[in-house]
Amino acid sequence: MITATNTALAINGGEKAVTINDMDTFHWPIITNEDEEAVLAVLRRGAMSGTDVTELFEKEFAAWQGCSYALGCNNGTAALHSAMWACGVTHGTEIIAPSVTYWATALPALNLGASINFADIDPDTFTIDPDDIEHRITKNTRAIVVVHLYGYAADMDPIMAIAKKYNLKVIEDVSHAHGALYKGRKVGTIGDAGAMSMMSGKCFAIGEGGMLVTNNRLIYERAVAFGHYERTGASRYSNAARAITDESLLPFAGLPMGGFKYRMHQLSAAVGRVQLKHYDDRMQGIQGAMNYFWERIKDVPGVIEHRVQYERSTMGGWYLPAAGYCADDLGGLTVERFCAALTAEGVKGVSPGVNKALHTHALFHSADIYGDGKPTMCANTDRDIREGAGTLPVAENIGARAMFIPWFKKCDTTVIDQYVSAFRKVASNYRELL
Repeated sequence: MITATNTALAINGGEKAVTINDMDTFHWPIITNEDEEAVLAVLRRGAMSGTDVTELFEKEFAAWQGCSYALGCNNGTAALHSAMWACGVTHGTEIIAPSVTYWATALPALNLGASINFADIDPDTFTIDPDDIEHRITKNTRAIVVVHLYGYAADMDPIMAIAKKYNLKVIEDVSHAHGALYKGRKVGTIGDAGAMSMMSGKCFAIGEGGMLVTNNRLIYERAVAFGHYERTGASRYSNAARAITDESLLPFAGLPMGGFKYRMHQLSAAVGRVQLKHYDDRMQGIQGAMNYFWERIKDVPGVIEHRVQYERSTMGGWYLPAAGYCADDLGGLTVERFCAALTAEGVKGVSPGVNKALHTHALFHSADIYGDGKPTMCANTDRDIREGAGTLPVAENIGARAMFIPWFKKCDTTVIDQYVSAFRKVASNYRELL
């Protein structure tokens, strides 16, 4: 076990605990000649806006994900937007979504004329609280949007039971958890549809792009019809992979039903095919590094372990790894002060708080986005669905009791040990910071 030094904290003039400046441990994504050649092949034949490479990527991704269908989109927001419409989220309906997440999890619902019923989060997992869902269901509810936040799989079993009871669709936002397992099942395949971002900062990074996955043929076809007009089988197009067979959608082939062009850029698809070949191995490297780190700091006062606790489950690529924080364990020391001291020690990637609660943002209270003469959140409902301050206490107070921690991409124990030493040093000498 690494022990903390008794030297003064760096924030007070002492020597830094982290002296190795090894950015290779944090470098991501990993781009090789294989990625570059794949991109050049698309460029040289002028196929950037086609679909042939993307369709190959979709087939390979669906096989890796373990689902029947995958649809490449230009970003994760487009994938989520398409999934909502495909699952019946339309004018006058509602979705239930966690308040603590990236805005794209929920905001596209407003574009569809739907409203968002924000739910609270579990204080330990930071994902949607299954106990705060059922009482929010109304006759207008169509879908529950679940986020596997910061790589931590949401507790899907009770959520799926609720959805089955009320005949609701479940959309999984997998943007933080590519490859993560929940009780042996890959996230994104448990609900009715999964949607994810693949932008360059994500653990599965292809440049810019998104993916929708599902085992439901109708959901897949509706998502194609919504934003992939060139793949609907209209006579003026010769694309061999005509995706639309549903008779209710066929009359509208040739034009996107949502009025959007959501196809994936084929440079990204080319990178995606290469990244997919190596992702499992690289993900295992991240898993090894993050687990090594947690095993050595999980007993540090003030820092609360945040890694999946379900049986036969993993954190996938650990996108934006987080930790809980307990100020009471360190004499009331704020998470802001704790992170500032870690940064002074040379620790990279720490910051206080996590995503702020969306339900408190003015956009969900007073913005009239589409000129309805009333706040968009309430424009198409028969009630005031807005959540005021104090209604979701865990979400609203998460900033004081959580923090982002370093995201190690490789298990370089020499580097990680110095980071462990920094955490122990700050926690051991917290009185200097009060």
